[in-house]
Amino acid sequence: MIRVVLPAQLRTIIHTEQEVELDIVGQPTQRSVIDALEARYPALQGTIRDPATQKRRPFVRFFACENDLSHESPDQPLPDAVAGGTEPLFIVGAMAGG
Repeated sequence: MIRVVLPAQLRTIIHTEQEVELDIVGQPTQRSVIDALEARYPALQGTIRDPATQKRRPFVRFFACENDLSHESPDQPLPDAVAGGTEPLFIVGAMAGG
């Protein structure tokens, strides 16, 4: 069971609590988690990654175990603590402005 913490904007879209739990078959990766999120919550399609390129949206970041995973390969295995369900994967909306 993978725990995923979503930002308020995405929680509002899918009408859920702060954290969702997903069953991932095999070694969990960013790609497999997003695939599972979009399969379970079709309203999220296109919000986290571009549907054409499958690349992460510029203002979306991934964090786990106090590390920024945003620029890691989407197919790199997630940390063991995330895979084991003891730590969540955070999907965060980055802030910008001046």
